[in-house]
Amino acid sequence: MIKKLLLVFLLVITGCTKELPQPKINTFYKEVITADDRKTITPEEAKTYHVDTGYQYEYRTGNSGHYEYNYDVKGIDSKGDSVFGNINVQGKFGAGILLDTVKNIEIKTQWIAQGKLKAIDTNGNEYNLIVP
Repeated sequence: MIKKLLLVFLLVITGCTKELPQPKINTFYKEVITADDRKTITPEEAKTYHVDTGYQYEYRTGNSGHYEYNYDVKGIDSKGDSVFGNINVQGKFGAGILLDTVKNIEIKTQWIAQGKLKAIDTNGNEYNLIVP
């Protein structure tokens, strides 16, 4: 019986030469929203615009299960320098702008813990951010 199972196992392994389609790799930063989303509120979003000072977000739009939140953030870059900015987040992912004295830095974000985000800019620089 064991010999038969071993033979079947070997046939299955050696007979599978066709490559199976590879699953799409999930990237850390998903294209959910863009940094420009935080600049304007569409007429559709204005219908559900909500401010609640009991929470950390500046405002939210959307409906239950599909809210988009706007946050002021601060943190540090990979060199330890302070940064701050504003982001929009929907679900686990978001995008926004870090404000710099020379230029604005466009970032993509992901929640990593309660009130904490990881961000990456278009040049691959990483930032650790919090919602104050």
